[in-house]
Amino acid sequence: MMLAARLSRPLAQIPGRTLSVCDRENGTTRTLLFYSASFAPRRTYASEVDPVGSKAVLVTGCDSGFGFSLAKHLHSKGFLVFAGCLMKDKGGDGVKELDSLKSDRLRTVQLNVCSSEEVEKVVEIVRSSLKDPEKGMWGLVNNAGISTFGEVEFTSMDTYKQVAEVNLWGTVRMTKSFLPLIRRAKGRVVNISSMLGRMANPARSPYCITKFGVEAFSDCLRYEMYPLGVKVSVVEPGNFIAATSLYSPESIQAIARKMWDDLPEVVRQDYGRKYFDEKIARMQTYCNSGSTDTSPVIDAVTHALTAATPYTRYHPMDYYWWLRMQVMTHLPGAVSDMIYIH
Repeated sequence: MMLAARLSRPLAQIPGRTLSVCDRENGTTRTLLFYSASFAPRRTYASEVDPVGSKAVLVTGCDSGFGFSLAKHLHSKGFLVFAGCLMKDKGGDGVKELDSLKSDRLRTVQLNVCSSEEVEKVVEIVRSSLKDPEKGMWGLVNNAGISTFGEVEFTSMDTYKQVAEVNLWGTVRMTKSFLPLIRRAKGRVVNISSMLGRMANPARSPYCITKFGVEAFSDCLRYEMYPLGVKVSVVEPGNFIAATSLYSPESIQAIARKMWDDLPEVVRQDYGRKYFDEKIARMQTYCNSGSTDTSPVIDAVTHALTAATPYTRYHPMDYYWWLRMQVMTHLPGAVSDMIYIH
């Protein structure tokens, strides 16, 4: 297809990268673009904030995944790190490993971003730990999040609310609570969104809704904080399911069983069990998909916290998803639908 060729030409010329374009055959649509390498734009550190060692950063969702890796990495960079962990009171494995570092610059704190009481407790912990609270806290990384799957008619309202409470309202709650400290430091807010905060995907509406919301919230906050010297960045990771253990075959089956049991009878009859099981089987194939290397995400957050002029948005994702995001956000919907849906 001429469209695919035109879209792919600039990236196809990148040395050492391979591009495969598949056309439509016999009236069927197949994957159009595929890249074998990860796409992580090189970030320069020509000018960094200084000194890092005097700066405090709070990261949410540090029990596992990005948050766990971020806490360790930022600690190694010299930051005073407060690692918010949902499972601290229950002695989670991630908490134990972070605590085992026995560093006075890395402190785990009990934090459920859905609980205003726990959030305010952490604000007091951070404030009392700062050498000069009047100078504020340098950075907040809103990383805590949950995900689920299911087509709109398969997803309960409780599920929509649960995902939004963590991903969206948790981000808003944390930001509002820590802004007074961050404003004083003229610091940074870094919100972890997703490529699914820029483009929709079938069976992911609960997650997409919240990440679209995080994007809008971040933009509004960036406009408001600009005259106050606070910089706001959004990190939009691609597919890192394999690296973050977001889903497992067991968790998918458990979600599917409850989903089917809770469906209205009319939905069960209209779609049928065969259709439902096919969708679940497709989700199973995603369990081990994506990159296992979280370093592009870690590097993006680090740049957002340390560069004198951080980027508004970071896109740690492979070429396929990066190009797909450009197509879906910049071209008419009819074009992206023709390529990716029909």
